[in-house]
Amino acid sequence: MPEAAPIQLNGLTKRFGWGTSARMALDGLTLNIAAGQVYGFLGPNGAGKTTTIRILLDLVRPTGGSALLYGSDPRRDRSVLRRVGALVEDAALYPHLTGRGNLELLRLMDGHHDKRGQSVEAVLARVGLEQEADRRFGAYSTGLKQRLGLAAALLHNPDLLILDEPTNGLDPVGVVAMRTLIRELVEKDGKTIFLSSHLLGEVEHLCDRVAIINRGRLVQEGAIADLLGGQAERVQLEVDDTAKALAALRDWQTHPLDLPGALEVVAARDQVPHIVARLVAENVAVFRVNAQRESLEELFMSLVNAPIEGDQPA
Repeated sequence: MPEAAPIQLNGLTKRFGWGTSARMALDGLTLNIAAGQVYGFLGPNGAGKTTTIRILLDLVRPTGGSALLYGSDPRRDRSVLRRVGALVEDAALYPHLTGRGNLELLRLMDGHHDKRGQSVEAVLARVGLEQEADRRFGAYSTGLKQRLGLAAALLHNPDLLILDEPTNGLDPVGVVAMRTLIRELVEKDGKTIFLSSHLLGEVEHLCDRVAIINRGRLVQEGAIADLLGGQAERVQLEVDDTAKALAALRDWQTHPLDLPGALEVVAARDQVPHIVARLVAENVAVFRVNAQRESLEELFMSLVNAPIEGDQPA
């Protein structure tokens, strides 16, 4: 019998407050996250991402529905949390201790001396902190702090990593390094990573699959390739006669751009050859064709700005 999915959310709801002041943070959220992938969990501020993560870690109790880890409810089976490592926002460790000292303390406090756990030296090497291990945590840069936080999450060799803004505060070099490490943890170590981030460009490069939530509800879910592959492309053209080109392409959604001879056509990728052929047939000279697929950021903005089904208009 196959093992249960690392994360299953079934009609998950969370309400804060009572009466007229009550706020619905999660509203019937249902997701099933398979093993062996980087799964992006996206949404604007206040969408319910951090509330979901805290429920998964049994830091917040849901109002209704369920949040299961490998088929178990962490409220009733605390042992399942041994299969989970978490880095929630900024790493919070002892500033007066060294990186190695923090990990040694965690190992002793949390029982990471069992057969499943990894040695401190192993996780320091895994996150590339061997040379910085004997510096005080308080003297670390933001990037080093995030790396040590990830090392702490890896100390007991979890199957599932829950990362909330793991690239928060990192410079571009640190972001790329963290991205590489996260992909390696999935592809080389076989882990599953559930990741929340505001850096949508990074998510597009990093994640295999994403869920987008807004006001506690799921608005889109799927593989990155499928979500973006089905989107129309913006085809920018440079021609010798804009007016003639616009007339020739009246079967497509077309509009002129600010530059002389430039126009843009919204069309599916497989329509690009037909667009060029139509222009050539109409004796329009084509100097440049540049097709741009809708980005994850553009898809995200269109989804979170759209009305949510069931909402009452203001």
